[in-house]
Amino acid sequence: MSFSVGALVRARNREWVVLPDSTDELLLLRPLGGTDEERAGVLTSLETVEPAAFGLPDPEKAGDFQSAKLLRDALRLGFRSGAGPFRSLGRIACEPRPYQLVPLLMALRQDPVRLLIADDVGIGKTIEAGLIAREMLDQGEVTRLSVICPPHLAEQWKRELSEKFHIDAELVLASTARRLERGLEHGESLFDRYPCTVVSLDFIKTDQHRDTFLRAAPELIIVDEAHTCAFGAQERGRMQRFELLQSLAKDSERHILLVTATPHSGKQNAFRSLLELLAPSLENMPDDLAGADNAVYRRELAKYLVQRRRGDIQRYLETDTAFPKRKDAELTYALSPEYHQLFEDAVAYARHSASKGGDQRTQRLRWWALVSLLRSIGSSPAAAAETLRNRAPGLDTENIDQLDELGRSMVLGFEEDETESSDVVLGAELDERVGFSSSERKQLRELADRAELLKGDKDPKLAGVVKIVKDLLKDGFNPIVFCYYIPTAEYVAEELRSRLPNKVAVEAVTGRLAPEGREARIEELAEHEQRVLVATDCLSEGVNLQNVFDAVVHYDMAWNPTTHEQREGRVDRYGQLNPEVRVVTYFGKDNPIDGIVLKVLIRKHKAIRDALGVSVPVPAGSETVVEAIFEGLVIREASGARGEQLQLDMAEFIKPKQMQLDAEWDAAEHREQHLRKTVFAQETIKPDEVAAKLSEVVDQLGSQAEVREFVISALKAAGARVTGVGVLSVDLREARIDLRDLIGRERESLEITFEDSAKPEQIYLHRTHPIVEAIATWVLDTALDDLAVGPAHRAGVMRTDAVSMRTTLLLTRYRFSVDVKRGDAERRLLAESSGMLAFRGSPASPEWLDADEIAALLAARPSGNVVGASESIRRVLDAYPGQLAAFVDADAGKRATALKSEYREMREAARLKGVNYRVTHLPPDVLGVYVFVPLTAGQVS
Repeated sequence: MSFSVGALVRARNREWVVLPDSTDELLLLRPLGGTDEERAGVLTSLETVEPAAFGLPDPEKAGDFQSAKLLRDALRLGFRSGAGPFRSLGRIACEPRPYQLVPLLMALRQDPVRLLIADDVGIGKTIEAGLIAREMLDQGEVTRLSVICPPHLAEQWKRELSEKFHIDAELVLASTARRLERGLEHGESLFDRYPCTVVSLDFIKTDQHRDTFLRAAPELIIVDEAHTCAFGAQERGRMQRFELLQSLAKDSERHILLVTATPHSGKQNAFRSLLELLAPSLENMPDDLAGADNAVYRRELAKYLVQRRRGDIQRYLETDTAFPKRKDAELTYALSPEYHQLFEDAVAYARHSASKGGDQRTQRLRWWALVSLLRSIGSSPAAAAETLRNRAPGLDTENIDQLDELGRSMVLGFEEDETESSDVVLGAELDERVGFSSSERKQLRELADRAELLKGDKDPKLAGVVKIVKDLLKDGFNPIVFCYYIPTAEYVAEELRSRLPNKVAVEAVTGRLAPEGREARIEELAEHEQRVLVATDCLSEGVNLQNVFDAVVHYDMAWNPTTHEQREGRVDRYGQLNPEVRVVTYFGKDNPIDGIVLKVLIRKHKAIRDALGVSVPVPAGSETVVEAIFEGLVIREASGARGEQLQLDMAEFIKPKQMQLDAEWDAAEHREQHLRKTVFAQETIKPDEVAAKLSEVVDQLGSQAEVREFVISALKAAGARVTGVGVLSVDLREARIDLRDLIGRERESLEITFEDSAKPEQIYLHRTHPIVEAIATWVLDTALDDLAVGPAHRAGVMRTDAVSMRTTLLLTRYRFSVDVKRGDAERRLLAESSGMLAFRGSPASPEWLDADEIAALLAARPSGNVVGASESIRRVLDAYPGQLAAFVDADAGKRATALKSEYREMREAARLKGVNYRVTHLPPDVLGVYVFVPLTAGQVS
């Protein structure tokens, strides 16, 4: 016998729902009222499967008002294949903010989906991309996806997909690929074997792996930190990344989501290269989109681009999104005489070394080695000693441009082509091929020995940061101390560990650790009440740390203002547990480099961001200013100036470069203002539309507030003891054994919260959390099983002054079969929803209530119990097979028609391409019958 999707069957002594992808031979089933985790496959040749009908309630098992509400809430919270505007929201483990639905609505209007999600740092781009992915999977639009991201973000993406969206993805990294490829069949790619993957961008961009990926690439591609793939430089790594995306985009059916907080780096051709990946119509778009003549281009671009800053979404649709308040401070230290002398001697060595002759390549090698030396001395004695003893890389670079690219990336930190910041010291020692002498090597060794002696108590910079960290800990903050170099981070962590109380945990995370090792170390730190993380910029981009840390100390200033902002964005973002975050910029008041970088770059960047509310790309002239600082130190004759006077001298020396940079900053600010008014200001999705969809979702699936109320009521009904206000303590020792078996009998107590800003030791309960699923399953199963006894009842009579005549409420469950046909391919989906119908008067001549009247009825409160309740219910049940059943079935038909219209409207672009939708309803189930009688009628007990 064939069974249609959504049909009720009986097997293994219980009722099941038939799921999509079932065949006559193999039925995929989910228990009636059960969860996805309880799904089973049944071979019809080996087991008996019979049609099943869902019976009406037993009038002898009437309950009270509370038991009726428990059943209704358990039903709604149990749906996973929703019949509302979004199929996915029944499966996700987070409650999206209203503004996060905008990219989803934009995506559903496209075929294929092509979006650039460019929201500000900390707004939640990962959730926005994950929502789209989950929805496309649930609608059957795609069956496979790959997230392409920098390797240090791969673990975080895997965790986010699993925990928030129930998408299990395999990590494809240089360290995992060989293991994943074991056991593959001939001609099979690991991307054929594993439908969902998180792929290292650096791994997959190479010629060796790119072609394999392109042959088996999934239908949906998400690219994180997409700005690192923009075409705008001749650097080989970036060109490889862009060519990979360009090849993926050539498939006109492939869905692509580009995710970045910095879509426009200031280079128009780089920005345009990202847009061209989205649609051919954007290839000839003019640079200036202002004016009425360009309105058509603005409208076209608005279909593919979404970018909001914090101010745009802090209050959206009457919903506040709380971001932490920020307190900034600038604190200084002064070099000791010994340290100052080391710096001056290093500068003297640099001047002498720079004066040596040689070809241009040799001079550039010496230059970058000297810049590295001076930066490392300003960082720490540990970094200085390692630089002085290490050999400089770059001797084998092919040309001067590549050599300068390496130097700017590793020393200045301005190259944004890299997918992860470099934190290794460059090295100051050269070799004989460039005329490096034994006397120079001896000088470097002597300087290294002197640097070693300045560690610990003789290091004033260290002494200052110890006080800063102690003050932050005293005020209740857990800071991240950012350093530029690995030796500095390890040195600072070791010294802090010995100078802070034993109860304070201190760890270092640097590029020496693989990404998974960094995650593990942070998780270990999170277990301590007081903690300090010392990190390099390997953690400055993309990694979310707001649940563990709430302060940032810039021990070494990042000379690239964007990196400064990225560091702070690790804690200053939505979801931060602390209402306040602290940021301390720490610099040497007699260090000419720190002082000028702070004044010319960091403060300027911050001032523009404060004025516009969004970051402006760092002008290309920024790095030339930093190089000019070193030119001034190395090339000019020693003036004997120290401290502030030296900074003034240096400021005067670089003044021409600064004036040029100021002009570039002003142009960048003007350009950003213009973009905000023309390109980024476009909104194709209106707030009213989002509000309407959100209301439908809440009505179908329940809100987080309803999750909280249901969980507390059900736990108390099961005998658990629940105490607390915000964070709740749950004692399960006296709770029902059958519920404890579902939750986990080994659990005797829980610390739960219903806010997504949960601390590590707390359990954040959302509608798809296993504990909520277990409670909903227990409530529903004990209500539907005739032999079980539970807190929810399928029938009841309530006396209330909310009605003036007898009124009956029917709690109904609907199942729909959704057929989607694209060409010759057809897929079948199952959708479920619940509803409430109500009528006044006799079941023989009902007067049906409208939606507003039903909503008022649900708010009714009991005023007394009723004697003879079973008889009132029996009268309704006896009359049900007639016009009551016909009305319920007709209502199911209307819902099926509305659902079809919803699909056609939401997926208009797909429909225009010939995609057809057919929605049919299966026989609806009446789960509950509840009678409301006026206070003056009947007999009060």
